[in-house]
Amino acid sequence: MNDPLIKNDLITFGILAGTLGIIFYTAHSKHPFWKKLYSVVPALLLAYMFPAVLTFTGLIGESWTEIVDGKEIQVKSKLYWIASRLLLPAALILFTLSIDLKAIARLGWKALLMFFTGTVGILLGGPIALYITGSFFPDLIAAQGHDATWRGLATLAGSWIGGGANQAAMLEIFEYNQDLYGGMVLVDIVVANIWMAVLLIGIPYAPKIDRWLKADTSAIEELRKKVEEFNKKTQRIPQLKDYMIILGIAFFTVAMAYAGADAISSFLKETFPVVADKKSKLSSLGSHFFWLISLATLAGILFSFTKIKNMEGAGASKIGSVFIYYLVATIGMKIDLGKMLDQPELILLGLIWISFHAILLIVVAKISRSPYFFLAVGSQANVGGAASAPIVASAFHPALTSVGALLAILGYVVGTYGAWASAILMSWVTEWLR
Repeated sequence: MNDPLIKNDLITFGILAGTLGIIFYTAHSKHPFWKKLYSVVPALLLAYMFPAVLTFTGLIGESWTEIVDGKEIQVKSKLYWIASRLLLPAALILFTLSIDLKAIARLGWKALLMFFTGTVGILLGGPIALYITGSFFPDLIAAQGHDATWRGLATLAGSWIGGGANQAAMLEIFEYNQDLYGGMVLVDIVVANIWMAVLLIGIPYAPKIDRWLKADTSAIEELRKKVEEFNKKTQRIPQLKDYMIILGIAFFTVAMAYAGADAISSFLKETFPVVADKKSKLSSLGSHFFWLISLATLAGILFSFTKIKNMEGAGASKIGSVFIYYLVATIGMKIDLGKMLDQPELILLGLIWISFHAILLIVVAKISRSPYFFLAVGSQANVGGAASAPIVASAFHPALTSVGALLAILGYVVGTYGAWASAILMSWVTEWLR
């Protein structure tokens, strides 16, 4: 690959920041063209694709050659490393510090049942879909090492149980070949948005669906009133001190998580040979990055039991979302557009995967007589995460928007662990089929 035109991380970062600024400016424009475009193309997809296009054209790049002391050396951009090691764990802290476990419990057991049903549907749906498609398309299971399909599918599991942060965590933990990652992003965007469209189409028919499910919807109205009261109490106009406190908490906690991850990963590798063996399926337990993400998430949950959770009212999760978009942009730099459509059977795999998730939700909703609202929002809290779960919830009623956000936050908490379990199952399926 030829060297990029720009070989300076600071300039590249400015270009990525400007690109994200343009995306968000146009995404919120009232112009009919932009409204129509973003009704079809998600902003998240453009945040991936624009940097990929800039890399493809040779303007920016992940690596380049430089002459040092008369010798030609390969230099690699540090933008992704900084984003994944600093911004990603910080985002997870800011997403989870506002989680209210008591509020989640008050949603009622049916809301949690449908959420975790969706989680199980993704966790098990991946191995089942890989077994079915791998039986007909042997190439899906032929690749080994960092090119192994199951490693890439682990990133899908992370996205569909938690969100972009968990997806990036799986990409790093299982070390999937990032040149092939574009294909997984394509499956994620296409399949997830098809399913979201199906759920939105069903909302006008919710009363009929609820009658078929024999669901009691009285709890939803009570929930709506509680949510309106909660929103009035927590929201405020943020001040400079709020932003400084939020960033201070996030980055200091990342530093502590980093130190803790060093100690835990070193201890496990030295104590348990199976963890130190890179060929073992349990080698990911020795990953420094795995423990960095785990400790950051745990810290966020612990903060939720303190007054720190009030920082959400000043926009903690919004700052977390900013970090995620910058991370997405750096990942986009690594995507090889030329390889995105090399495996169209991945789309089929994704459709089978999401179909299992949908069927399981419908069966459980029918048995438990859960409302369509809980089915739709519980599903999107997994598959769409914080980006789309509130959208689906607000389509039922604007006051219920935060319910989708609340369940999506729960998705961030369980996403890393659920995706890790799904990845291990998919690796076993791959070996079985071989």
